[in-house]
Amino acid sequence: MTEQATIGVTRTPTRIAQAVTEILQPAVWAAVMPVVVAVVAARTVLAGLGWGALAALFTAVVPFGAILYAKHTGRVTDHHISRREQRRGVLLVGIASVAVGLVLFVALGAPRPLIAVIAVMLAVLAGTTAVNQVWKMSAHTGVSAGALTVLVLLVGPAFTVGVLVVSLIGWSRVHLGAHTVAQVVAGAATGAVLAAGVYPAVV
Repeated sequence: MTEQATIGVTRTPTRIAQAVTEILQPAVWAAVMPVVVAVVAARTVLAGLGWGALAALFTAVVPFGAILYAKHTGRVTDHHISRREQRRGVLLVGIASVAVGLVLFVALGAPRPLIAVIAVMLAVLAGTTAVNQVWKMSAHTGVSAGALTVLVLLVGPAFTVGVLVVSLIGWSRVHLGAHTVAQVVAGAATGAVLAAGVYPAVV
Protein backbone atom coordinates (compact mmCIF):
# COMPACT_ATOMS: atom_id res chain seq x y z
CA MET A 1 0.00 0.00 0.00
CA THR A 2 1.38 3.40 -0.95
CA GLU A 3 1.88 6.16 1.60
CA GLN A 4 -0.93 8.18 0.01
CA ALA A 5 -3.31 5.22 0.21
CA THR A 6 -2.35 4.64 3.84
CA ILE A 7 -3.13 8.27 4.66
CA GLY A 8 -6.48 7.95 2.89
CA VAL A 9 -7.43 4.86 4.90
CA THR A 10 -6.36 6.57 8.12
CA ARG A 11 -8.48 9.64 7.36
CA THR A 12 -11.63 7.67 6.52
CA PRO A 13 -12.74 7.01 10.14
CA THR A 14 -12.20 10.69 10.94
CA ARG A 15 -14.33 11.75 8.00
CA ILE A 16 -17.06 9.36 9.09
CA ALA A 17 -16.86 10.68 12.65
CA GLN A 18 -17.12 14.27 11.43
CA ALA A 19 -20.15 13.41 9.30
CA VAL A 20 -21.88 11.63 12.18
CA THR A 21 -21.16 14.50 14.55
CA GLU A 22 -22.66 17.04 12.14
CA ILE A 23 -25.64 15.06 10.82
CA LEU A 24 -26.70 13.77 14.24
CA GLN A 25 -25.90 16.85 16.30
CA PRO A 26 -28.32 18.02 19.05
CA ALA A 27 -29.87 20.78 16.90
CA VAL A 28 -30.96 18.20 14.32
CA TRP A 29 -32.65 16.03 16.95
CA ALA A 30 -34.26 19.11 18.48
CA ALA A 31 -35.70 20.08 15.09
CA VAL A 32 -36.84 16.63 13.94
CA MET A 33 -38.27 15.14 17.14
CA PRO A 34 -41.14 17.62 17.65
CA VAL A 35 -42.24 17.10 14.06
CA VAL A 36 -42.12 13.30 14.30
CA VAL A 37 -43.97 13.21 17.61
CA ALA A 38 -46.56 15.76 16.48
CA VAL A 39 -47.28 13.87 13.25
CA VAL A 40 -47.75 10.63 15.20
CA ALA A 41 -49.90 12.27 17.90
CA ALA A 42 -52.02 14.77 15.92
CA ARG A 43 -55.34 13.95 14.29
CA THR A 44 -54.02 14.70 10.80
CA VAL A 45 -50.58 14.79 9.22
CA LEU A 46 -51.06 18.44 8.25
CA ALA A 47 -51.95 19.41 11.81
CA GLY A 48 -48.95 17.46 13.07
CA LEU A 49 -46.60 19.23 10.68
CA GLY A 50 -47.96 22.58 11.83
CA TRP A 51 -47.57 21.79 15.52
CA GLY A 52 -44.13 20.27 14.92
CA ALA A 53 -42.82 23.18 12.89
CA LEU A 54 -43.95 25.66 15.54
CA ALA A 55 -42.36 23.57 18.28
CA ALA A 56 -39.07 23.33 16.36
CA LEU A 57 -38.90 27.12 16.38
CA PHE A 58 -38.52 27.04 20.17
CA THR A 59 -36.57 23.78 20.53
CA ALA A 60 -34.09 24.17 17.67
CA VAL A 61 -34.20 27.37 15.63
CA VAL A 62 -33.86 29.87 18.48
CA PRO A 63 -31.34 27.84 20.54
CA PHE A 64 -29.14 27.03 17.53
CA GLY A 65 -29.51 30.59 16.27
CA ALA A 66 -28.14 31.79 19.60
CA ILE A 67 -25.15 29.48 19.19
CA LEU A 68 -24.46 30.73 15.66
CA TYR A 69 -24.75 34.34 16.82
CA ALA A 70 -22.36 33.64 19.69
CA LYS A 71 -19.93 32.09 17.25
CA HIS A 72 -20.25 35.06 14.89
CA THR A 73 -19.51 37.49 17.73
CA GLY A 74 -16.62 35.43 19.07
CA ARG A 75 -18.30 34.31 22.29
CA VAL A 76 -17.85 30.65 21.35
CA THR A 77 -15.20 29.05 19.18
CA ASP A 78 -17.44 26.65 17.23
CA HIS A 79 -21.08 25.60 16.90
CA HIS A 80 -20.49 22.48 19.00
CA ILE A 81 -19.30 24.76 21.84
CA SER A 82 -16.28 22.57 22.37
CA ARG A 83 -14.92 24.67 25.25
CA ARG A 84 -16.93 23.90 28.39
CA GLU A 85 -16.46 27.34 29.89
CA GLN A 86 -18.22 28.90 26.89
CA ARG A 87 -21.39 26.85 27.22
CA ARG A 88 -23.33 28.52 30.02
CA GLY A 89 -24.65 31.60 28.23
CA VAL A 90 -25.89 30.00 25.03
CA LEU A 91 -27.30 26.97 26.85
CA LEU A 92 -29.28 29.26 29.16
CA VAL A 93 -30.76 30.94 26.09
CA GLY A 94 -31.74 27.50 24.84
CA ILE A 95 -33.33 26.60 28.17
CA ALA A 96 -35.33 29.85 28.14
CA SER A 97 -36.53 29.26 24.57
CA VAL A 98 -37.65 25.68 25.24
CA ALA A 99 -39.33 26.73 28.50
CA VAL A 100 -41.30 29.47 26.72
CA GLY A 101 -42.30 26.97 24.05
CA LEU A 102 -43.46 24.49 26.70
CA VAL A 103 -45.66 27.07 28.45
CA LEU A 104 -47.09 28.23 25.13
CA PHE A 105 -47.93 24.73 23.95
CA VAL A 106 -49.65 23.89 27.23
CA ALA A 107 -51.71 27.08 26.88
CA LEU A 108 -52.58 26.26 23.26
CA GLY A 109 -53.71 22.75 24.11
CA ALA A 110 -51.14 21.03 21.88
CA PRO A 111 -51.15 17.22 21.60
CA ARG A 112 -50.01 15.81 24.92
CA PRO A 113 -47.15 13.70 23.50
CA LEU A 114 -45.73 16.85 21.89
CA ILE A 115 -45.89 18.70 25.19
CA ALA A 116 -44.20 15.72 26.81
CA VAL A 117 -41.32 15.63 24.32
CA ILE A 118 -40.74 19.37 24.78
CA ALA A 119 -40.64 18.77 28.54
CA VAL A 120 -38.06 16.03 27.96
CA MET A 121 -35.95 18.41 25.87
CA LEU A 122 -36.11 21.00 28.63
CA ALA A 123 -35.09 18.45 31.27
CA VAL A 124 -32.19 17.08 29.19
CA LEU A 125 -30.97 20.56 28.27
CA ALA A 126 -31.19 21.75 31.87
CA GLY A 127 -29.46 18.63 33.17
CA THR A 128 -26.69 18.86 30.59
CA THR A 129 -26.20 22.55 31.33
CA ALA A 130 -25.95 21.91 35.07
CA VAL A 131 -23.37 19.14 34.69
CA ASN A 132 -21.37 21.18 32.19
CA GLN A 133 -20.67 23.78 34.81
CA VAL A 134 -18.21 21.36 36.37
CA TRP A 135 -17.66 18.58 33.79
CA LYS A 136 -17.85 18.37 30.01
CA MET A 137 -20.61 15.80 29.57
CA SER A 138 -21.64 15.01 26.00
CA ALA A 139 -24.74 16.85 24.80
CA HIS A 140 -24.62 14.84 21.56
CA THR A 141 -25.26 11.52 23.32
CA GLY A 142 -27.54 13.08 25.92
CA VAL A 143 -29.94 14.56 23.39
CA SER A 144 -29.89 11.55 21.05
CA ALA A 145 -30.45 9.05 23.88
CA GLY A 146 -33.30 11.16 25.23
CA ALA A 147 -34.90 11.40 21.79
CA LEU A 148 -34.64 7.69 21.08
CA THR A 149 -36.04 6.84 24.51
CA VAL A 150 -39.09 8.96 23.69
CA LEU A 151 -39.51 7.08 20.41
CA VAL A 152 -39.41 3.76 22.26
CA LEU A 153 -42.11 4.98 24.65
CA LEU A 154 -44.20 6.55 21.88
CA VAL A 155 -43.96 4.01 19.06
CA GLY A 156 -42.67 0.78 20.55
CA PRO A 157 -39.66 -1.36 21.53
CA ALA A 158 -38.47 -1.64 17.92
CA PHE A 159 -36.71 1.67 18.47
CA THR A 160 -34.41 0.12 21.06
CA VAL A 161 -32.17 -0.46 18.04
CA GLY A 162 -31.47 3.25 18.50
CA VAL A 163 -28.83 2.29 21.05
CA LEU A 164 -26.63 1.58 18.03
CA VAL A 165 -27.17 5.13 16.81
CA VAL A 166 -26.26 6.57 20.20
CA SER A 167 -23.18 4.34 20.29
CA LEU A 168 -22.13 5.58 16.86
CA ILE A 169 -22.54 9.18 17.97
CA GLY A 170 -20.53 8.47 21.11
CA TRP A 171 -17.76 6.86 19.07
CA SER A 172 -17.63 9.90 16.78
CA ARG A 173 -17.22 12.31 19.72
CA VAL A 174 -14.46 10.20 21.29
CA HIS A 175 -12.70 9.64 17.96
CA LEU A 176 -12.64 13.38 17.30
CA GLY A 177 -11.20 14.06 20.74
CA ALA A 178 -14.24 16.07 21.83
CA HIS A 179 -15.08 13.81 24.78
CA THR A 180 -13.85 10.86 26.80
CA VAL A 181 -15.69 7.55 26.89
CA ALA A 182 -16.96 8.41 30.37
CA GLN A 183 -18.39 11.71 29.14
CA VAL A 184 -20.33 10.17 26.25
CA VAL A 185 -21.63 7.32 28.42
CA ALA A 186 -22.71 9.76 31.12
CA GLY A 187 -24.46 11.89 28.52
CA ALA A 188 -26.36 8.92 27.11
CA ALA A 189 -27.35 7.66 30.54
CA THR A 190 -28.54 11.10 31.62
CA GLY A 191 -30.60 11.64 28.49
CA ALA A 192 -32.22 8.20 28.65
CA VAL A 193 -33.02 8.37 32.37
CA LEU A 194 -34.50 11.86 32.17
CA ALA A 195 -36.60 10.96 29.14
CA ALA A 196 -37.83 7.73 30.74
CA GLY A 197 -38.90 9.68 33.81
CA VAL A 198 -40.29 12.88 32.32
CA TYR A 199 -42.14 11.65 29.23
CA PRO A 200 -44.53 9.19 30.96
CA ALA A 201 -45.14 11.71 33.76
CA VAL A 202 -46.25 14.43 31.37
CA VAL A 203 -47.99 12.47 28.63
